[in-house]
Amino acid sequence: MEKIRAGLGEGVEIELWFQDEARIGQKNKITRRWARRGTRPRAPHDQRTKWTYIFGAICPAKGKGAGLILPFCNTHAMNLHLAEISVAVAPGAHAVLLLDQAGWHLTPKLSIPKNITIMPLPSRAPELNPVENIWQFMRDNWLSNRVFNSHEEIVALACEAWNKLVDQPWKIMSIGRRDWANAC
Repeated sequence: MEKIRAGLGEGVEIELWFQDEARIGQKNKITRRWARRGTRPRAPHDQRTKWTYIFGAICPAKGKGAGLILPFCNTHAMNLHLAEISVAVAPGAHAVLLLDQAGWHLTPKLSIPKNITIMPLPSRAPELNPVENIWQFMRDNWLSNRVFNSHEEIVALACEAWNKLVDQPWKIMSIGRRDWANAC
């Protein structure tokens, strides 16, 4: 972070962003449900395999999010997401984007916007990325225990869930804050 800050010039605000992808679709997870003691609540579970991906990034300090619903996880999709994040960064600010070490995150084929610096998180440490907790919250509240009739329905629900999250900046702030990240 010191290296990044030194290269930016004085007065440039740094926004700390976290990024990840989540697969949403017909073979979804069953989550806990409230039920009267001694009863077994029913939860539908689809065995088909159509899905889509939510590419999501959050800036917990500002309560902002930037997301896209895309059919694949690859370098092209990541480039589209980087462009979307770049637009969400405040004018004149610079984003440090923390993400896992997936191949499409660190490939030299990425077109990284000038207002973003990518910083990989340590491998095998998903607990450091608060977007993992965002996915859990979205699944628990808006995406699980359902059967989708079509791919279009999956995409529509993924869009609806992401938009609900972005409309609640306090949720992003609450779920996404990390003490170690705020010390930077």
